[in-house]
Amino acid sequence: MTPLAGPQPPPGSSGALPATLLFSLALLAAMAPFGIDLYLPAFPGMMSDLETTATGVQLTLTSCLLGIAVGQLVFGSLSDRFGRRGPLLLGSALCVAASVVTATAPTIEVLVIARFVQGLSGAAGVVIGRAVIADTSTGSRAARHLSLMTAIGGAAPVVAPLIGGILTPLLEWRGILWVLFGIAAAMFVVSILFVPETRVRAAATPLKRPVGAVRAVLDPHYLAYTGMFVFSFGALMGYISASPFVYQEIMGLSATAFGVAFGFNSLLAISGGLLSARLVMRLGPHRLLGVGLGILSASSIAVLVLASSGYAWWTFVPLGTASIGVGLVFGNATALALGRVRQFAGTASAVLGALQFTVGAIVSPLVGIGGSESTLALGITMTITSLFATGLFMAIRRGRTA
Repeated sequence: MTPLAGPQPPPGSSGALPATLLFSLALLAAMAPFGIDLYLPAFPGMMSDLETTATGVQLTLTSCLLGIAVGQLVFGSLSDRFGRRGPLLLGSALCVAASVVTATAPTIEVLVIARFVQGLSGAAGVVIGRAVIADTSTGSRAARHLSLMTAIGGAAPVVAPLIGGILTPLLEWRGILWVLFGIAAAMFVVSILFVPETRVRAAATPLKRPVGAVRAVLDPHYLAYTGMFVFSFGALMGYISASPFVYQEIMGLSATAFGVAFGFNSLLAISGGLLSARLVMRLGPHRLLGVGLGILSASSIAVLVLASSGYAWWTFVPLGTASIGVGLVFGNATALALGRVRQFAGTASAVLGALQFTVGAIVSPLVGIGGSESTLALGITMTITSLFATGLFMAIRRGRTA
């Protein structure tokens, strides 16, 4: 078999992606947030039905995050070696099968394992979607496409908790997981119908390819931009993990009201992504990345201050502005990272995504250390992760201006 290498030139002179492909890639990327957010309102019911603890239920979230991290490494590497389409179809089909097991799991142990497989296979759409954009566009245009994809796919965190909050009293947690099965099936169909092969064939030995991929992902600028993305996601994941307790235990909201509040913040993140897509061709991805990190860091510090001063109820305000900052960060950081190593976009996208969800899996239990009635751990976690990301940006900025 002839090895695969080298990105295909952007289609047309403008490098614009067809709208159907962009929406399809956004849907593929939405499987991960749907898998994370949809069943959050059902946590109490799962704990009762499966006769487990809150920690046991949260392990189903952690195992899914770890699966997404591992899956991106697996499918990103496969997509560099065998092309984008084949691994995408394989992952989508496996995700459908794993979703059936999650919805029918008899014990918490089976559910935790099935959620790992569901995350692992669902990661194919996330990592390969980014690689397809890196194959077909560069620079500010790639940042625009990734920002648009993030914004479109960002509808998932808006819709997911709303659907979960509405359907949990009607379908209970198993019904919610059957909804995830339907999303996985849609992912499989979209992969078949609308996602073409974008990886072109070129002469390269199997030995040189992995060596080149390793060297590529050790590029200092790639690692720095990836770190900005990953630590920003850590701040976001801290909020996501703590949100059921912040909104329902501290603020006293119902499951439905929680979905509305969570969805509103997700709309703010979408707005940040759309704003980035609108401005990036004029201002450039690096400048917008800096603005987003500044907003995220300031908001995270505000969460910590409010938690420390006894005004935890008001944390919904900086959590909202933090969501805008995240919307500005994600597309631009991803484009700048992958732009450094386009020849190995699948592997580079995989490493970025694996680190992203590994940090997310680490952060998730940390925000609960202070108990369900405190936001102090959330404030500390968001502040540390956002300041790490901002520190990397400042280091890159000094290097660019030196």
